[in-house]
Parts: sequence; structure tokens; C-alpha cells
Amino acid sequence: MGQQDVCRLLWRFSSFKRTNIILQHLRMSKHTDAVGDVLLERKGCAGVITLNRPKFLNALSFSMVRQIYPQLKKWEQDPETFLILIKGAGEKAFCAGGDIKVISEAAKAKQKMSQDFFREEYLLNNAIARCQKPYVALIDGITMGGGVGVSVHGLFRVATEKTVFAMPETAIGLFPDVGGGYFLPRLQGKLGYFLALTGFRLKGRDVYRAGIATHFVDSAKLRTLEEDLLALKSPSKENIANVLETYHTESKTDQDKPFILEEHMDKINRWFSASTVEQITENLRQDGSPFALEQLKVLNKMSPTSLKIALRQLTEGSSKTLEEVLTMEYRLSQACMF
Repeated sequence: MGQQDVCRLLWRFSSFKRTNIILQHLRMSKHTDAVGDVLLERKGCAGVITLNRPKFLNALSFSMVRQIYPQLKKWEQDPETFLILIKGAGEKAFCAGGDIKVISEAAKAKQKMSQDFFREEYLLNNAIARCQKPYVALIDGITMGGGVGVSVHGLFRVATEKTVFAMPETAIGLFPDVGGGYFLPRLQGKLGYFLALTGFRLKGRDVYRAGIATHFVDSAKLRTLEEDLLALKSPSKENIANVLETYHTESKTDQDKPFILEEHMDKINRWFSASTVEQITENLRQDGSPFALEQLKVLNKMSPTSLKIALRQLTEGSSKTLEEVLTMEYRLSQACMF
């Protein structure tokens, strides 16, 4: 056998090996789609996204982001799709955030994943905000971090008595990203600044009262609501809003309870109007009330750098567009990762 024959044989073996590897990846991909971390389905005239990692509280992985974005764009352009709905699998969470552990480990290993993940996650957040089709997020259960990013920018956000909202990033050395610098400073008074720095958790109807959710529906009626939305013969923005408003009006859970922060809002507005973290903490210290001292204790447990970043982020973001905020947050994310 000559050298030319040997080369030809090696090339064929290499080609055969590459083909087997490609087929193996395709089989794995097909299996992943069948029992995947995210389910993307057409139901009637709606595209339905189900975050499908209940054992991990539906934490948003890189793979999930990369599957949702192109499908969202396809549905947006599809003349037969009139509604996009997103929900979480299981009983505990809509989405407890991004899969930060994987991203953090990748950053420590000097891998590129942290750059790609944040960039593509923020592109998805922006795509949701600009989506030309009505986008309905059923935020039933824990909704934090990345879960806020795939819900709060949509046209409709439906909270239930099980909803737990928080942006807890200052506790882990990050900042309230996924467009937090855009929507948080636009909440009433200085509420967004308070939520961003303390990571305070809002629950149930308070998520609606804060302006984060657009509607509140009893969790037990959520499946019926979804069925009614999918059954709409003319799912226009107005008709979807009417259905949501009907369910919202019929929901009586905690209807007579005041907003959990109502009695503190005047003070929150004063405390968090300060331009520096040091002045905010001094405001809390001087107030001396049990609630003020409790928040001071919380801030003292947070990353000092993250607090300063978050305050500046919201201050800058209050006058920027969402796209400008997401660009700023991407740069901040990379500075925090490396």
C-alpha cells in the first residue's frame, strides 16, 4: 500500500469518525428537545414557552436562552401566531434566576461562556420588550434575577399568591441586571432603589401593587386562564387584556390587605433619595426605627462594591432607554466576572 493509499484511508477514517460524532450530537439534541430544559410548543394560535427545570427552580441556563430567542423571533414573524405565553414547570417557581453557578465556574476557568451568556440573555430581554406579539408571563412562584428578565419586559405579567419577586444580586457580588437599571428606577418613588439594594422580597398581590405585575390571579385559576387565552378566536391585545382583567377582578386573595411597604414608603423615598450608599446608610442610622435598622442590617451584609454599582446603575438607567441600559449592564457584568 502506497503513501497515497494510506492518506486516502486515513481521510476516510477521519471523515467516518466526524460523521459519527455529528450523528451522536444530533441524537443527543433530539433527546434534549423531547425532555428538554425548555419546551417550545404551538398551541392553537399561541406559542407557549415552558421553563422546564423544576428541580432547579427553572433556573435559566445558556441552552435555554439559545433555544428561546430564535423561537421567539420565529413566532413574532409567523402570521398564524397571535400570542406568546411563558410559564414555569412545577409548583414552586416560575424562574429563580440565571444559572449563575455554571457561569461563575466558567469565568474562573477563563472560558468565554460568561461573555456569551450575558450578551445573549440581554438580547433575549430586549427581544421580549420589543416583541410585536402580545407576550404574557405567568409568574407563578419564585421569580428572581433572570426570571424577572424573561417576564417583566413583556406586555402582560400575571402574579399569583405564590409569586415571590426579588432582585438579590447585591448579596452575591453582582447587581440587579436583566434590565433592572431600566424598570426598577421607574417604579413608584424610590421603591426600585430600595428593592435593588436590599434584595427585599415582594410576595403575592404586592408584586402587582408595586407595579411589577400587570395583573393578579389566584393560582388555582391559572390553568383555566391559560386555556381561555389559548382559546381566543381573535387574540388581539385588547381581547387578551379583557380576559386578564376579568380574572384579575374575580381574584379576592389578599384584596383588602394594604401594600406591605405602604406605611414605610414616605421614609423609603427620603432614605433612598441620597446620591451615595454612605448617605443612605446614614439616613437609616439616624432614623433609628425598627424597620430602618432592619434595612441597615441587611445592607451591611451586602457586597459594598455591588451596592455602589447598583445605585449608580439605577441612577444612570433612569434616563436611558432599555437598549442603552442593557448595553451598560453587559459592560458591568463583564467587569464583575473578571
